[in-house]
Amino acid sequence: MRVLVVGEGGREHALCWALKRDTPDADVFAAPGNPGTAQLGTNLGIPVTAQDDLVSAARDHHIDFTIIGPEAPLAAGLADALRKTGQPVFGPGAANARIESSKVFAKDVMHRAGIPTAASRTFTAVDPALAYIEQHAEPLVVKASGLAAGKGVIVCATRADARRATRAMLTDGAFGDAGREVVIEDYLEGEELSVLALTDGEQILLLPAAQDHKRLGEGDTGPNTGGMGAYCPVSVATPALLERVRREVLEPAIAELAKRGAAPYQGVLYAGLMLAPDGTPYVLEFNCRFGDPETQALLPVLPGVTRHLAEIAAGRWTPDDTALPAQRAAVATVLAAPGYPEKPEVGAAIDVPRDLEPGTLVFHAGTSSAADGSLRVRGGRVLAVTGVGDSVAEARERSARGCELISFQGKTYRRDIGWREIGGRERRRGRGGERAGAARG
Repeated sequence: MRVLVVGEGGREHALCWALKRDTPDADVFAAPGNPGTAQLGTNLGIPVTAQDDLVSAARDHHIDFTIIGPEAPLAAGLADALRKTGQPVFGPGAANARIESSKVFAKDVMHRAGIPTAASRTFTAVDPALAYIEQHAEPLVVKASGLAAGKGVIVCATRADARRATRAMLTDGAFGDAGREVVIEDYLEGEELSVLALTDGEQILLLPAAQDHKRLGEGDTGPNTGGMGAYCPVSVATPALLERVRREVLEPAIAELAKRGAAPYQGVLYAGLMLAPDGTPYVLEFNCRFGDPETQALLPVLPGVTRHLAEIAAGRWTPDDTALPAQRAAVATVLAAPGYPEKPEVGAAIDVPRDLEPGTLVFHAGTSSAADGSLRVRGGRVLAVTGVGDSVAEARERSARGCELISFQGKTYRRDIGWREIGGRERRRGRGGERAGAARG
């Protein structure tokens, strides 16, 4: 089997790793890839934006199927371009990828399909938006409608904060084209869950629920980021809850997309949820691809999962069950560069010891290889260190020990990934609940 993975982050490294775990003889190619994917296969060095070159590479390298990792090439129609040339691909076409690339489109899908979500209004002009904010209860949430690298959601404690966020998007162009249309919505309280499902547009296979940690600081403080870590499984995500998510969220979304005339949705449909105190799963967002860093926690505990990706791409998928259980627990901790997320400092040398303990995995994200062969910091989220264990607590300890041993100047990371699972829920129940907020993007 020859597989092409499009992307260059930790998610794509984890996908390449899982492919080699499940099919050791597979020839894996990554475009553009990173130093981690280079250890598993061949980096092609083609940017995710070079659609024609990627299509040609899939043909020239006799690729059996392509996995598209990031949302931007999906929204740009890379999956469509590959399918037009008869090449199997795992990932939805551009029409279905709008479920992530336009929050306005996603809200319309949810409203028409009866999917629980926060009440909202959409604006393209600043004055009507500000007038609406003046009448809105505090707190509230302001979202850039387009793709903003996971940073286009601002939870505003006050109307003054919401006014500043709205002006930044609509007047100052803080998120470029992504912020030319904004969604202002009610703030939701509860606990966040990431529920990912594999689908061919008809059948759905649920993956174990994961929980992402979007805030930079421990205890969910500080600015919103692309994700500082994730863990699975999540105990509040019972089989009954996951079945409810299937019935009330995933199936209606796929059915509504099909009504709009799009080709069958083939790939991952990711529901970012807020689990309300009454148990209702409200959708904060949909993504059209594997999450990052959820993938770095999910794939290590799902042996054999890449078979499903290959079969969906080939159009011959027959899953044996409706859900895949996690075989063990995993905690993925992101090591970030100093200054992340606003202005990450790059260029520092990275030392990753070769003798990390068994059950510890290191996935490259923002790294590069220097001319002298050293590993260097290239982006804000540098590495994801995943610990695997028999419990979330054991997995977190293993991840933490790996994080301590890896070094680079200004290394920043959270030491509390999985804190809700490890005693946090019980403590909060005694204080009357949790305010996680709608801090996703």
